Amino acid sequence: MTFDYKKEYRELYQPKKEPALIEVPKMNFVAVKGVGDPNEEGGVYQQAMEILYGIAFTLRMSKKSGKELKGFFDYTVPPLEGLWQMKDGAGVDYLHKESFVWTSMIRLPDFVTEDMFAWAKETATKKKKQDFSAAIFFTYAEGLCVQCMHIGPYDGEPATVQRMERYIVEQGYENDFSERRLHHEIYLSDPRRTAPEKLKTVLRQPVKRRP
Repeated sequence: MTFDYKKEYRELYQPKKEPALIEVPKMNFVAVKGVGDPNEEGGVYQQAMEILYGIAFTLRMSKKSGKELKGFFDYTVPPLEGLWQMKDGAGVDYLHKESFVWTSMIRLPDFVTEDMFAWAKETATKKKKQDFSAAIFFTYAEGLCVQCMHIGPYDGEPATVQRMERYIVEQGYENDFSERRLHHEIYLSDPRRTAPEKLKTVLRQPVKRRP
């Protein structure tokens, strides 16, 4: 049976529509970092998508290419994720997307080592004749967060974030943004095939207990 991260780790990928606390474990990702509006046609964010999925599917299909990766198991490529902040600091300002600083990423199975990752970059580069040098092996230890399922268009996320902010205060916590702890989104829907009002996005904010 094919391993599906969304089903096996429902607490991470299928939260309720009400905010809740969660302790998120350390994970490895293929990631691309950039700056700017993700909606810019042909922009660096859209280019990053090609890089991420090129690496992710090279690893996923390694068995069919004849490459044996130690510990490999059949799995579904996990959903696209993103860490977001502004040029002048943490948090997000949805009115100034041109100033977004982002890390776009896809989770890697635990069996993927840095050597395997390097093989995937080299293989994808040769096969697709594209530049995959922007892809990095990225380890993220997220820790304690408040998360919530947002259903609707991406531009409607501020309302859900406001509910999360109220919950954070009510529970005796505060935001804990830093260079390593950022606003986090997980995209469960394909916007090319899903109506905006039905899009599902996991939203996370890093928190700590208020003094």
